[in-house]
Amino acid sequence: MYAIIETGGKQYRVQEGDILSVEKLGVEAGEKVTFENVLLVSDNKKATIGKPYIKGAKVEAEVVENGKGKKVIIFKYKAKKDYRKKQGHRQPYTMVEIKKIQKSAGRKKAEEAPAEVAEAVAE
Repeated sequence: MYAIIETGGKQYRVQEGDILSVEKLGVEAGEKVTFENVLLVSDNKKATIGKPYIKGAKVEAEVVENGKGKKVIIFKYKAKKDYRKKQGHRQPYTMVEIKKIQKSAGRKKAEEAPAEVAEAVAE
């Protein structure tokens, strides 16, 4: 089973057990986070596509770490004008591990419902 989620303005294809790096989230390491912007859920037989999101579907993950990416050097200059500017940037990220993909919570069937509800439906 896999899902396509949206976070930080980007889309990611995730499966249970995946570890991925997403744009910085405001949570500490070890905490749980839920992604509710689910665009697609597939169980390798049938795919459910949202318009644009699937109602009730969510992906639960646990934050592994917060950190910064590799340094990118920005160097600007103008030829023959003695203008040079060097600047560095490290993009912050949050690394998450996908724990559970949950499809939309639709109506339960009678056999999936608790025994009391099943008896009430039968009467």
